[in-house]
Amino acid sequence: MKEHRYLIGVSVGVLFGLMSRLLMLRTDYRQYPTYPHGRIIHISLGIIAAALGAIAIPSLYKKDYTAITFLTLAAQQFRDVRKMERDTLTNIDSMELVSRGSTYIEGIAMVFEGRNYLVIFTSMLTSLFAIAVNCWTGAVVGFVLLGVVQFLKSGKSISHIADVQEAQVRVEGPDLYVGDIYIMNVGLQDDQQIIAERGLGLILRPYNPNGKATLSNLGQRQAILYDLSTILGVFRDSGEPSLIPMAKLDIRDGRLAVFLLPQERNGAKATEVARRVPILESAVRMPTEASVNKEGGS
Repeated sequence: MKEHRYLIGVSVGVLFGLMSRLLMLRTDYRQYPTYPHGRIIHISLGIIAAALGAIAIPSLYKKDYTAITFLTLAAQQFRDVRKMERDTLTNIDSMELVSRGSTYIEGIAMVFEGRNYLVIFTSMLTSLFAIAVNCWTGAVVGFVLLGVVQFLKSGKSISHIADVQEAQVRVEGPDLYVGDIYIMNVGLQDDQQIIAERGLGLILRPYNPNGKATLSNLGQRQAILYDLSTILGVFRDSGEPSLIPMAKLDIRDGRLAVFLLPQERNGAKATEVARRVPILESAVRMPTEASVNKEGGS
């Protein structure tokens, strides 16, 4: 065992690094990454990241400091992965009936880059303990890190910042309302009839000023519309602007009204889907943390 401790340490590190990547790899309702080729690409990148993290430890033990150079090259490679994901999703987005939006796309690309760094971190620490102590200690550390990865792989959702309730969709002449919030003007009577029959409305009420500022972000609103349309379907085709899902803000109190025409008209399911929409990192706003607000409050 002592003669092959480096080989064992690297093997254990690569194994747990790959396990962490598989734990974070999931093709869900968004169907991305695609199966099987998209998943093959990300698994391959996960193996590369795990190998880089695991090999760095024995290289440092042998005072071969060029290993740091390889890690910097890996960081550059994973930034290129982020760009690749961004470009791919942007091209796909133009073909969607309800688009993700640039903020959602940037968030997905950021996640794919960050998860490769988590793989390097997992494999590096696992390899370190496997070499410094023994392979069993390395395995224990690896399982602990898998728990950390499981905790870090998902962030907060809309339910953390706002209450979601179903609201009545009203068509008064050409004017469309969700609850008491005006959405848009619908000129064609056929569209008015479709909306009256199939329209579904939600109102999101933020818990605090931070939630109000986050919901006002256009990218976050588009993410809500995209998730609802993807899971519940959308009752429209291209070239029908009056039937497109919309989200409008009540400027007075910060409530967000969501209007959509789903294939499956289920208010309870729509409410639950909206609660589970992820909060986009680039859409988060925290005005209460500004020093001027803290001083004013005190």
